[in-house]
Amino acid sequence: GAFALEPGFMSGEMLINLDSEDEGQLFVSCAGGAGTTAVFHFEPIAAPTDYFYFELKVKGLTGGHSGDDINKMRANANKILARFLYNSMQKYDLYLCDIQAGGLHNAIPREAGAVCAIPMKDKENIRIDWNLFAADVEEEYSVTEKKMEFLLESTDRRATAVDRDVTRRLITALQAVHHGILSMCQDIDLVDTSSNLASIRLQEGNQIVVVTSQRSSILSARHNMSNTIKAVFELAGATVTVGEGYPGWKMNPNSEILKLAVSTYKQLFGKEPRVLGIHAGLECGLFSEKYPGLDMVSFGPTLRGVHSPDERLLIPTVQMVWDHLLEILKQIPVKA
Repeated sequence: GAFALEPGFMSGEMLINLDSEDEGQLFVSCAGGAGTTAVFHFEPIAAPTDYFYFELKVKGLTGGHSGDDINKMRANANKILARFLYNSMQKYDLYLCDIQAGGLHNAIPREAGAVCAIPMKDKENIRIDWNLFAADVEEEYSVTEKKMEFLLESTDRRATAVDRDVTRRLITALQAVHHGILSMCQDIDLVDTSSNLASIRLQEGNQIVVVTSQRSSILSARHNMSNTIKAVFELAGATVTVGEGYPGWKMNPNSEILKLAVSTYKQLFGKEPRVLGIHAGLECGLFSEKYPGLDMVSFGPTLRGVHSPDERLLIPTVQMVWDHLLEILKQIPVKA
């Protein structure tokens, strides 16, 4: 809807956006973003008949929003899976038969899985490797990931596999591609630029599609991050496209709606709200592009686990946000 909004549709000069996730915080800027998609085309080959076929699964990760939670040092299931596949490719005659990993473009992946095959003589070695690998990763993320699961199960032979060259190039690129924070803002304690390795899908039509998303509050930095991701996949021989994306929202230091939001919050609750920027996309970025003079503020009730199955809302904060919204509307001066 915000993408389709046309200049001239709105006549107001102020906008209140109810799309934030911490009661008591008023947001005055946000990051812009874009998606970068890589497609690996492959020729299916006959899978060997005398190999050990197994399915790897990484699951139970915390996940979260790829903007707001990117600084919380949570594990990315896709990167963990790619890391093990890369190590295994160096040691064994590995065939990749399927890979289905990650989910939404704006969520840190919680689950990832792949079906592979190696020579039967290496069956026990791969199990040992997996167990040792799991222990290492659990230690690395002992603070942020309390419920990680690492599963390796034998499975039936698959008829086909991804050709060896594409398997090598794909896994190498997934090992190399950046995920997480690239840089912090120079003037405030906020993530400036980041990238999320969102999903990897082997699809019908003999292609593997890798979806990533980049964010930054500075347009040139976001372009650079997208180009960095694009370059990795281009070096690996993929076909890469970068979406048009959406703009960020720059803080207006003279915002009248912000001053009113701060004063009414203090009147209602007897305390100062926090005025912040956010490393996530808000519709305010799109609105500011089409209405450069629009005076905006964003706030909302307390949410957790956004864009994940654990998403939840702190119910008492809904009434607080409602009361705050009504008080702002009551006190907005009427134009003469």
